Amino acid sequence: MSTASLTLDLSGLQPGFADPTLESQAAFRAIMNATARPGLIADLSAAPTPPAGLCRAAGAAALTLIDQDTPLWLDTGLRGGAVESWLRFHCTCPLAAAHAQAAFALLLAAPDMPPLAAFNQGDARYPDQAATVIILLPALHGGPQLELRGPGIADPARIAPQGLTAAFWAERAELVAHFQFGIDLMLCAGDELIAIPRTTRITLPPTSSNTGA
Repeated sequence: MSTASLTLDLSGLQPGFADPTLESQAAFRAIMNATARPGLIADLSAAPTPPAGLCRAAGAAALTLIDQDTPLWLDTGLRGGAVESWLRFHCTCPLAAAHAQAAFALLLAAPDMPPLAAFNQGDARYPDQAATVIILLPALHGGPQLELRGPGIADPARIAPQGLTAAFWAERAELVAHFQFGIDLMLCAGDELIAIPRTTRITLPPTSSNTGA
């Protein structure tokens, strides 16, 4: 299932959680709270410093949620170096050979980012097996404003992440139009994370830029 060599270069490996039980539980609670309350920004500044190219929030999500039973699709820009070694060592996760095999995906926001439809959206028998896509963004503030509605949101929540296009959000809306199916998202920048479950409905303002900047 892995597309990478079994040999890891551990010479410059960054540490993971100093106290795996307590620190992973704290990160897990923060991430689950954000998942239960879409639009809430989780502060993961207490998490370990990951290798260059991976922000702290995304690293915390990986250390907390990904393990040997959850194949990971790793963006081509993150493969073959310190980020891959760190993830494979601390998470013991296999790398998925194809998008559809991944339980999690870790992506850089870029024009050549794979479409969400390439990942497992669950099926009628196992909707819970849909993939979670973790996306590294420049910032979670200062972009086009999005309005979130749905379970866990008492009043419409507003977020303004940078780096994702209107076309991305249109594709996401099309995927989640069928109840239970879709892709769960985690948007990460620096120490911050926003979770957007597939049950969340998102509205873009009419003036949203196609650049997402």
